[in-house]
Amino acid sequence: MTTLSTRLPQPALAARATILASATLTIMGAAIIAPSLPAMNAEYAGTPGADVLVRLTLTVTSLAIAVTAPVAGLLADRIGRRPLLLTSLALYALAGAAGYLITSLGLLIASRALLGAAVGGVMTAVSAVIADWFEGPSRARFLGLQQASASLGGVVFLPLAGILADISWRAPFLLYVVAALILPAAAVLLREPVRPAAAMAGPVAGPAARIGSRSEIIRVYGVAAAATVIFYMAPTQLPFWLAALHTSTAVTGMVIAGSTLTGIVGALAFPRLRSRMRPPTITALSLALLGVGWLVAGTGAELPQLAAGVLIGGVGVGLVVPNLNTRLAEIASPTQRGRVLGGLVTAIFLGQFLSPLAMQPVVDRLGVATTFTWSGGVLLLGAALAVTVRLVRR
Repeated sequence: MTTLSTRLPQPALAARATILASATLTIMGAAIIAPSLPAMNAEYAGTPGADVLVRLTLTVTSLAIAVTAPVAGLLADRIGRRPLLLTSLALYALAGAAGYLITSLGLLIASRALLGAAVGGVMTAVSAVIADWFEGPSRARFLGLQQASASLGGVVFLPLAGILADISWRAPFLLYVVAALILPAAAVLLREPVRPAAAMAGPVAGPAARIGSRSEIIRVYGVAAAATVIFYMAPTQLPFWLAALHTSTAVTGMVIAGSTLTGIVGALAFPRLRSRMRPPTITALSLALLGVGWLVAGTGAELPQLAAGVLIGGVGVGLVVPNLNTRLAEIASPTQRGRVLGGLVTAIFLGQFLSPLAMQPVVDRLGVATTFTWSGGVLLLGAALAVTVRLVRR
């Protein structure tokens, strides 16, 4: 099959930088207000169901992303990647920053849902553009850079959000304005990628291949959702655990951001691992690292060990996301790539939304530390079973 470099001109450096800058907005999308949750809870203490509703301001964004990402994928395939990205960046800035002015908890939740639609559009458009631009090892490298950029956004903006939350719990909402700074560059520098015709779809052309690909796509979605349910305990449960340890919001933001910092390490290591290991092996390794991290955090009674566990878990997440992204880009036809990658966005953020709903009853019964410990054990067991099944099949 003809390589992509002969079909398309290589994107300019400025265009690549704009795409990576857009990627920095994705991880911070929902989690940036995590350090504000305890103060927000106190602000709305008189509102019926405030404990649940305040957490919902964080997780409704993830639900909105999960619901709208398939639509974003369809739009990416129908109207193009560039229009979707530009519209999503504008909505991101407006809906995100609106939280600084909104006083009604109900309206705040609604604005967070609109923000989720914007994040879903940005993530889907960015992944589809990268998959159109590159293939093979080049695609793996740039998808690793995409995840590293997303993690870098968390490293920069989450500690800053913690500092701003010490001033006012509303102040972190102003950070969403950064999308308005990226929008002009995207409008000027990006052009709609030229996508190959359906006839060039390659591996998914035949019916049998489509069926096999469909089953693998579903498995990828399942792994992404399950891993995210456990990983998202960090922004949804850690702020309250650390508050009980009398930790400042600034330190809380830094601890949560630590997982995104080490996520950069995992994302940058991914291309080299991808050249030496098969995707299922990398997935098992990623889940094992996340499991070890959560075991370390859960068994730690002091802040340093807890933070160390979060850092270890971040490496696993930094590996798993570009690995799943790359695999889907390989098996999806170019004409359906936006929809398939949009489905991955849905799986990831559905996991984020379900995380507090699934984990809170366990936390209420066992406590946060024990829940982290058991979750880590489940992930390690799952990784071991996956490797065992693979060896038996061989």
